[in-house]
Amino acid sequence: MSLLKSIISLFKPVHSTDLSNRKPESGKSQNTNQEPQMKYLIVGLGNVGSEYSNTRHNSGFMAADALVRKVDEGAKFTLERHAYRAEVRYKGRTLVVIKPTTLMNLSGKAVRYWMAAEKVELANVLVFVDDIALPLGTLRMKRQGSHGGHNGLADIEAAIGSAAYCRLRIGVGNDFPRGRQIEYVLGEFSAAELAVLEPRLDAAANAALAFCTVGPERAMNVCNTQAKLQ
Repeated sequence: MSLLKSIISLFKPVHSTDLSNRKPESGKSQNTNQEPQMKYLIVGLGNVGSEYSNTRHNSGFMAADALVRKVDEGAKFTLERHAYRAEVRYKGRTLVVIKPTTLMNLSGKAVRYWMAAEKVELANVLVFVDDIALPLGTLRMKRQGSHGGHNGLADIEAAIGSAAYCRLRIGVGNDFPRGRQIEYVLGEFSAAELAVLEPRLDAAANAALAFCTVGPERAMNVCNTQAKLQ
């Protein structure tokens, strides 16, 4: 009988080792919940070229410049594939800011490329875009929606196959005669208009930073509430 007990004891589990209390190996985590992505793609829409630099249609470029300047005055845009690109860090987040070089109507090519290159989720994409349906300087952030006839937004939607990305519309007004919309949006801001717009570009930069840090819902609440108070 004692021999039988000895043989059985060889197959009993070793209770001195409690696997439930074992610490995870170095570099590994037992938390299976995926951490939220900390990289964001911020897109300013516009047209490249000095002839477009101060035009209403380039309000998105202006907002992208304001954002990079606000976070890091030393950061510079460099010409890369399909876009001018800058990268800045803010409160532990990486913000990749691009200004597509594809011209406005083909902006989707740049957005699709940089989403893939930087491995940025659609939920972490924000687009700055001009809007003639809003008064000059008015900001309106939406989590998703139609392109509203804007060719840049329409091309992004077609290229990435979704309209479920956040966009921040920058009002440029609609003070133009019937049939003169193209001339208006491709026309330069007056000095008086720029005086109104410039502080609103700073507000747009703040809204983008809120989008990256506290999320789109709270960013929209602040941005859109302030717009109503103008």
